[in-house]
Amino acid sequence: MEFFRHIFSHPVIPHFLTVASFLLAVFFVARLLAEKRQPGNTLAWMLIILLVPYVGVPLYLMFGGRKFRRLAERKSSLLPQLEGLKSLDAVSQILPTAQAIDAAGASPSVGGNSVQLLTTGEDAFKTLEAQILAARHSIHITTFILGRDETGRRIVKLLAQRAREGIKVRLLLDAVGCMFSSRKFVQPLRDAGGEVQRFMPVVPLSTRHTANLRNHRKIALFDQHTAIIGGHNLARDYMGPVSYRKRFRDFGVIIRGPGAALLNEVFLADWCYASGQSSTKLHEELLPEAIRSEGESAMQIVASGPDVKGDPLYEGIISMIQEARTSILIVTPYFIPDEVLWRSLMVKARSGTEVTLILPARSNHPITDFARRHYTRELRKAGAHIRLYGPGMLHAKAVMVDHRIGLVGSANFDLRSLFVNFEIGVFLYSETDVLAMRAWAEELLTHCREPKAEKKRRLLTGLAEDLSRLFAPLL
Repeated sequence: MEFFRHIFSHPVIPHFLTVASFLLAVFFVARLLAEKRQPGNTLAWMLIILLVPYVGVPLYLMFGGRKFRRLAERKSSLLPQLEGLKSLDAVSQILPTAQAIDAAGASPSVGGNSVQLLTTGEDAFKTLEAQILAARHSIHITTFILGRDETGRRIVKLLAQRAREGIKVRLLLDAVGCMFSSRKFVQPLRDAGGEVQRFMPVVPLSTRHTANLRNHRKIALFDQHTAIIGGHNLARDYMGPVSYRKRFRDFGVIIRGPGAALLNEVFLADWCYASGQSSTKLHEELLPEAIRSEGESAMQIVASGPDVKGDPLYEGIISMIQEARTSILIVTPYFIPDEVLWRSLMVKARSGTEVTLILPARSNHPITDFARRHYTRELRKAGAHIRLYGPGMLHAKAVMVDHRIGLVGSANFDLRSLFVNFEIGVFLYSETDVLAMRAWAEELLTHCREPKAEKKRRLLTGLAEDLSRLFAPLL
């Protein structure tokens, strides 16, 4: 002990540590610039790294990554052209949004699907339970949160039951979101012969296993033919067999047809990365008969995240907004847009397009409520309609443009979902589906109110808002 005290008391040591921290800061700033992030995000990280390197560098190592070339290379192709899928070239040619998503590297639109909305947590749980019990070959589920509650226990019990009956069950859990439910809690499923993997466990001071890059996708797949996606996590706050007073208002869809086969490819790519299993071997399990027409719905499956080159989901949303003729309706729990999205909405509102934004009156993350105030205030001045849902938390994520395009999936309207997390989105191009989404949104509006007239900002409230907005790129 005396030896180390003597070493660190040497006058050279503080100088060495200062130089070392400066060099580390320069190295990580260079790396940060090379990642080509949004300017606000880059500036926020640069400030904390340069001004407080002892804090900024470790934080960046833990939370700062965005795109990893090696990660994308190691994962199997997200959306390969499966034999039997029907590409809708006409949609890509007619709708600029579909064309923009194609050009960004996502899969082409596919037809032959059926779509059913899931508008309550009880409906979502009932549908999930029915599909688990009806599966004949395989059940693939990925979730951000698996609750240690009656909902989570019921789902684990059902999955274990089906695994014992010979169904191939794979459960992929985000290592951070399911920190307390990915080990002993799911052991009954492992004991029954099912497989459970943790996605990207956090390794201190590792940029490859960072706490920042989380798998926020929620996908449940059955026999490679039927899929449930949306915002529902597998916990009581999101779904359950009976009503629950504190349950979040959420939204999802059940898809049958070729679109589900593409979603299965997204799952397999994530699974292979987390488990180290061969994608070739897993593809041997694919069922040719699973890819069959089930309806008239056209859609485009879009994965986004560190494993995808570019930002196709973000570019698709930008294209939707710019393509709007009469109306834009956005439902999201958190609203922290980048400059391009925000300005696009402002321009549309000023040019006469009806822009409506539905947010929770009070979300489960108060700091994001402070951060959104500036954006919503300016949008209201531009003529947009801001509506606040309550009481209760609104967790639904959806975008509707005119009667022509809808978007549903796991992504929030914030910088983390759009540029950092692993997310999944489904663009719907059939008027019937979009009209059904709008009918759901109209019902949602009956539970909303307009924001109260803002009074002069108090010092502490204004400071909290400004600080939240300053660090919004890091949220």
